[in-house]
Amino acid sequence: MIVRFGYVAMSTVIKDCSPSKTMTMASFSKLGDREAALRKLESIARMNLHNTLRLLKHNTGSDIEVYRMTSKLVPLATHPDLADWHPLADLAAEFAEVGSYVKRHGMRVSFHPDHFTVLSTPRPEVLASSVRDLQHHVDMLEAMGLPATAKNNIHIGGAYGDKPASAARFCEQCAALPLALRERMTLENDDKTFNAVETLEVCRRLELPMVLDIHHQWVNNEGELPWELWPEIQKTWTSALAQKDAQPGEPLPPKIHVSSPRSPSDPRSHADGVELAPLLAFLKRIAADTPAVDVMIEAKLKDGALFGLMEELQGLAAGGNGIMVRNGASVNIEP
Repeated sequence: MIVRFGYVAMSTVIKDCSPSKTMTMASFSKLGDREAALRKLESIARMNLHNTLRLLKHNTGSDIEVYRMTSKLVPLATHPDLADWHPLADLAAEFAEVGSYVKRHGMRVSFHPDHFTVLSTPRPEVLASSVRDLQHHVDMLEAMGLPATAKNNIHIGGAYGDKPASAARFCEQCAALPLALRERMTLENDDKTFNAVETLEVCRRLELPMVLDIHHQWVNNEGELPWELWPEIQKTWTSALAQKDAQPGEPLPPKIHVSSPRSPSDPRSHADGVELAPLLAFLKRIAADTPAVDVMIEAKLKDGALFGLMEELQGLAAGGNGIMVRNGASVNIEP
């Protein structure tokens, strides 16, 4: 089984390279000239896209082919007070440059809209805001010229006092979305509300691919072991929506998220790095029936955690253990 590792948004190795520089609405409002303030926002976005390109080049140099881009590329892009502002047209060249690099190097990139993007909400205004945010993420991916294999990962959302009703509402409101939004969507189990079993059921109903977060599954489960769910989770990646725009003969691999608890007293928060043993146990369990899987590392040290994990894997590979290092950010795992 081929396992590729990726990381989230920021580098702790490359200095002064934040792709998430921003401006608050309060700061924007203090600038007397609105047009000048908008140009300032666009200038920040250009720097964010420039730094994204720097990170992608860093990734190429380190053999990293899986990367989650920050949702904060364009500050205040979906703020209701700036609904008449359409920055992507003015940033077209910068977005296209990022997308061209991604395609040229065969990278798998994604977004993870924040927790305010909630399709299970019973409130129309929150739903409208959530759809607007999803549309913005799709617009950015399209501005990069990326195919539908570049996904937006979200959670189902809150239970609102009635989890089955909330799940049904999510399904109804998600199904009503334009196809352009749904074909780029993946769903992830969370650490407090919708567990892996419940998320899998929603994914089946909507024919959406499921991203299994094995840390979330550990702290929020129904007694199942994560690899027991894997055969059905893997099937969700075979749907037409999941594989839209995938190259013939090169299906988009399933993706999982991995992180480790910060401490026994704070098991839900993420540690600086990733504990190898439970991750490797999971990968060994699924290796026989999984040709490839991509692993998004959600540790505080970002790419530093990835490099630390690869060092450990290289040490184990030296002794056999069914592990073969392919390059700086991927391995082959045997059962």
